[in-house]
Order: sequence, then structure tokens, then C-alpha cells
Amino acid sequence: MANRNKDAVLQNIDWMLVSLYLILVVMGWFNIYAAVYNEEYKSIFDTSQSYGMQLVWIVTSLFIAFVILVIDGEFFPKFAWVLYGAFILLLIVVIFAGKEVKGSKSWIELGAFRIQPAEFAKFATNLALAKYLSNINIKFEQLSTKLIAAAIFAVPALIIIAQNETGSALVYGSFILVLYREGLSGNILIMGVAMVILFIAALLMQEWILLTILGVITAGAFFFVRFKMRNLIIAAGLFVVAAAFVHSVDYTFTNILEPHQKKRINVLLGKEVDPKGAGYNVNQSMIAIGSGGIIGKGYLNGTQTKYNYVPEQSTDFIFCTVGEEWGFVGSLTVLGLFILLLLRLIYLAERQRSTFSRIYGYGLASIIFIHLAINIGMTIGLAPVVGIPLPFFSYGGSSLWSFTVLTFIFVRLDAYRFEILR
Repeated sequence: MANRNKDAVLQNIDWMLVSLYLILVVMGWFNIYAAVYNEEYKSIFDTSQSYGMQLVWIVTSLFIAFVILVIDGEFFPKFAWVLYGAFILLLIVVIFAGKEVKGSKSWIELGAFRIQPAEFAKFATNLALAKYLSNINIKFEQLSTKLIAAAIFAVPALIIIAQNETGSALVYGSFILVLYREGLSGNILIMGVAMVILFIAALLMQEWILLTILGVITAGAFFFVRFKMRNLIIAAGLFVVAAAFVHSVDYTFTNILEPHQKKRINVLLGKEVDPKGAGYNVNQSMIAIGSGGIIGKGYLNGTQTKYNYVPEQSTDFIFCTVGEEWGFVGSLTVLGLFILLLLRLIYLAERQRSTFSRIYGYGLASIIFIHLAINIGMTIGLAPVVGIPLPFFSYGGSSLWSFTVLTFIFVRLDAYRFEILR
């Protein structure tokens, strides 16, 4: 078995996926250097600076990737539940014994280094979901199966919310996309979109106005269909649910959210203008990206990022450096590489003979997609600032290591695709 595994890895590694990973990582490293460039520290290898430390994370990530590739392909499905349980326990421990950083108690200190377990719990959750849904006794059309699958990624998300790390918790919602691939009804997606629209409307309008509009829409829809008691009950039920949801949004916003959180939401929705306060990060981010024009200001010539106008410019707002120094063309190139990566992951997932590997592949693609959408969305003012890194680009060991583990587990599973994993 060991020899067959080694042959499979050598012969079947998808080098296109590995190449895309390496290209994005190297581009991220050079952009981190540009984001914090200082003429006093010119060497990109200076480990006293963030870009030098990022090189350390890159080298260690390559070592982690190598270790994953030499592990037996059957290890991941066999130990999926063990890894999931271990990380759930670790997430709980962090709440009580973790290091608080910027109001979030989600870090563990290991000497001079800090590790964020929420980042690594993603791969364990992905493995557990793939393990559960690939069980031969599982029938996805059963409601209990859907509920258990949802609980697998909801549990770590709720624990992470308790750590006050809302941004990381949001990413776990990406696993819903995996469930659609496995047969979740499109009606759920329609309901989800409707809830998002209703959520935004509830924040923009007074509650009584929105409820009046919903009542008119419900009554109008009822009169356009055949008069039946069943339709009347359904219409009334939908109105009650929508009204309860609207009230819950209003109550949560008024009584539960912190003042700074309310401020951010109001600025995002255009209800308030605060360019020097809650809207400062996004405002400076959009200035930086817009100033890049078509082809950018040139590498290391970004003034907004170089002079620290953009906060968190090497982490959450790293895309600003791309926009300012590489312009529209460079930004489009980076987006194109990410889209190519996502398409490649979907293609590889579909060619798997193993249900476990296919589900894991879709889970990886979903996680990267949500990170990409939210991170770039918040840099251009289309999403709230929630502290989500850009995969492979943003500075940080936890982020790069976790995405390396996520990616190379799938590279290993794909190289082992001629075996049926359960």
C-alpha cells in the first residue's frame, strides 16, 4: 500500500493547482513587501519586518505541504472525526485560556508566535462534513441528514462567535454551498436570498413601514393565485415568519450590537457618513484602489499604502496595494488567478471517484470563494469590515498555514483518486 501511495503521488499530483498556489503565495509576499515598504529596511529577507516573517511562513508552509503529500491517502477519511473533535475542544479551550487580540479572544501564544485555531478548524470541519456525507448509509434527501450536516459546521461557527471573532465564523457558512452540490433544494437558496434582502430592508426602513409593504405584497400575491384555504394559510404563515424576522433584526440592532458595530453598519448602508471614524478604513481603501487607475503607480510607488493611510494594509486590506500599484489591469489579473483556481478546484472535485474527496474539494472551493468575496468586497465598500484575510496573499502564519493544509490535503486526495476513500 505504501509503495502504491508513493507512486500515485508522484504520477498524479495536479501541478496546475500547485502552480496556482505558488504563484498566489509569491505574489502575496511581494505585495506585503510593497505594503509596508520602508527605505530603511530594503531587504525583502529581513525577518525583523513582516515581509521577512512572511517568507518564514512560506518556507514552513512548503514543508507542511510536503508532509501532507507523503501521508497515506487513507489517513484523512480515517481520522476525520478525531481531527474535528480535537479542534472543537481546542476552540472551547481558547475561550478560557486564549490571548485577547483586538477584542477577540481567539489566539494561542506559543512562545513568540501566535496561532489562531479558528483558521485551522476549517480543514477539520471540511473533513468531518465530507466523512459524514460520504457514508454509504447516508441519504441526503432525509431531513435528519441535512440537519446533522448543518450542525457539523454550525458548532465551530457558534464557538468562534463566542470568541468574538465574527469574521472567521462567517466563513463556516460557505459549507452551505457544498450542500447544494449534494442535492439541497434551490428553494432554500431562494429563501436565503430573500432573508438577506429582508435583513437589509429592515436596517434601512422603519419596522412599521416595512411590515406594511410586506402585508401589501402578501395580499397581492394571494389574490393572483387560486383562492384556496391552503394558499391563505401559507400566505399568512409566510407573513408571520417575515414579520418575526424583521422584528428580530430591529431588536438585535437596537439592543444587542455594540455602538461601534452599529456605526459600521450604518456607514456601510449609507445612513451615516463618517470618513474619519467608522468609515475611515473603507474610505482610504477605495482612495488607494481608485488612485491606481488603469495600470497603477508602479511597484513600490504606492503612496496611500506606503505612508500608512490604509490601516491593516498588509493583512485584511492587502488588495489595496494591488489596486494602487498594479491598477485595474493588475487587480483583474489577481482576480483572474483566483477564478482560475476556483474553476480548477471544481474541475478536480468533479473528477473524483470518491464521494469523500469530491465533497472535500467543493468545501475547499467554497471556503476560498467566501474569503475572496468578503475580503475584496470590504476593500471596495460592498461588505462590512469583518477582518477576513485574502487567501495566500494576506500576511500571517495562521492564515497561510491553514490554506496550505486545506489545499494540499485536496492535492493529496486527488493524487489518490483511483482509490475509493470512505
